[in-house]
Amino acid sequence: MTENFKTGAAFIAGGSITGAGVSVTVGGMGLAGGFGAVGVGTVPVVGMGAVGGAAIYGAVTAIAQGDVAAFGAIGIGAVSGAGVSSVVGGMGLVAPKLGLVLGIGTVPMVGIGVVVGLATFGITKLLDESEVRETSTQVFQRIEAKVLQMDDYATSVMELEAFVSGEDLSQKFAALAIEDELKELKRKTLTQNPNLVNCEPSTPKTETNIIPVTISANEVWRCVRTIKGHLAAINAIALSPDGKILATGSNDKQVHLWDLSTGKWLYTFSGQAEAVLSVAISPDGQKIISGSGDRKISSWQINTQKFWRTYSYLNSPYSHNGFVNSVAFSPDCKYIASGSSDKTIRIWGSDTGTIKSTLNGHLDAVISVVFSPDGKYIASGSADKTIRIWGIKTGKQCFILSAHLGAVNTIAICADSQTLISGSTDTTIKLWHLNNGELIRTLNGHKTAILSISLSSDGKTLASSGRDGVIYIWDIPTGEIIQTCYGFSPVAFSPDGKTLISGGNHGTAKIWQQTQSFEELIIHNLLSSSWWEVLGVDKNAHPQEVKLAYRRLARLYHPDINTSENAKASMQALNQAYQKFLKQ
Repeated sequence: MTENFKTGAAFIAGGSITGAGVSVTVGGMGLAGGFGAVGVGTVPVVGMGAVGGAAIYGAVTAIAQGDVAAFGAIGIGAVSGAGVSSVVGGMGLVAPKLGLVLGIGTVPMVGIGVVVGLATFGITKLLDESEVRETSTQVFQRIEAKVLQMDDYATSVMELEAFVSGEDLSQKFAALAIEDELKELKRKTLTQNPNLVNCEPSTPKTETNIIPVTISANEVWRCVRTIKGHLAAINAIALSPDGKILATGSNDKQVHLWDLSTGKWLYTFSGQAEAVLSVAISPDGQKIISGSGDRKISSWQINTQKFWRTYSYLNSPYSHNGFVNSVAFSPDCKYIASGSSDKTIRIWGSDTGTIKSTLNGHLDAVISVVFSPDGKYIASGSADKTIRIWGIKTGKQCFILSAHLGAVNTIAICADSQTLISGSTDTTIKLWHLNNGELIRTLNGHKTAILSISLSSDGKTLASSGRDGVIYIWDIPTGEIIQTCYGFSPVAFSPDGKTLISGGNHGTAKIWQQTQSFEELIIHNLLSSSWWEVLGVDKNAHPQEVKLAYRRLARLYHPDINTSENAKASMQALNQAYQKFLKQ
């Protein structure tokens, strides 16, 4: 595989991921014109991103190599764009979330045709570099057909990620018996060039870019239950001090209470006008507070299930002038801290609801706030890439920590109040001395932005969740990843450290528990009839979600990738679970 080939693939993968990001940010879109109106969902936008990436690669290649074929592709694309405009007539792009209405005339259509022409040229050059004898049209048709079979773009992005890294997928998954297309591709490739790929596991030709996974003999986590009740994604999780009650806040504007031991729904607190972004339960277990996109902090009494109050600033009905991204109780329950998109941190009387002070200093949205367990400090993480430590009594800044290269999305403080841990959009986790602000260590492993972290009560285990749905369990003393799980932000340990809760797909939450040994996990998996627990998905999950979960786990435990002595047994358990799913 040449360097140009990797570069071209990177352009396309980057375009696809960018398109997905645009879709999430912009929300629903549509095209309207004389032909009527049609919606534009995530898949088309991801496709447009891929086309854009291919077009950029085509343009760069044309300039570098002076290839006149590019100009022919541009001309054909321009003519085609003008033809489409003449047939369809006037069009407009509508994005209600942004209040955008944009007309698309003949000139923009010609420009779109030029981009598509360059994309075709780029794909053709990419295929020439890879020595794959497939036309650009065939490539687009094949990828389009595969994407349209999916509910989301996750599998395609995962495939592109491995493709860019140079991973030999035909070797890694040949024994899994789930990808007939890969088998056929391997057969055709070997027929055309027998020396191109060696698929024997004993003599691999390529070096994989897989993060090593080490499994501790006494620390293995498995998903034991998936709870459902929310109608949209879960943004926040909190647990009562006794570990019996779980609180979840969601984009559906509600806060649910659950019995953690059984997973049963207990109660729903409603009243927020927008998405619930943060929740916290008081250290005495009596109150629950939530921060919302409606700029308010609301509170309820847990035992009576009655509304308590809204925390308002002066004569305003609001708590902040922006989203309330984070809320936290002080250890003595006397105060509440809130962090907002208005760049401020506010300290409130827990019972009175009156504001005690406003902490200013951050240059961008405050995303996370937390009290130190000894009650001396408040720490705040911000989109301005800094962490600020504030004295509770003085309200003044003690330190500014600024080693992160991206927004600080999540922070936690150890029970001894000596160490602060932060997770950032820059994909790193950093450990700091809380008393002097010195950096202790940086943990690397995540490939995407870190959205949430949680520390066990003994301070030895850390859970972190990335935007890509990967959760890492870390051993803090060594800084090593001891297990990889699949779930979404947020993550939270129970007070005893034996249960981990994470977000899941489509408004669900996952409950993970720690087993005594790896062998116990294997025995449970081999004997259990619950295939969905083995694969870490909901019983009624979409088939594509099940397939994706299986493939992700296989990437960790297939003997070609994982050489540990337990990998083979793990792979057998996964295969048996997946076979049970297929049989039903």
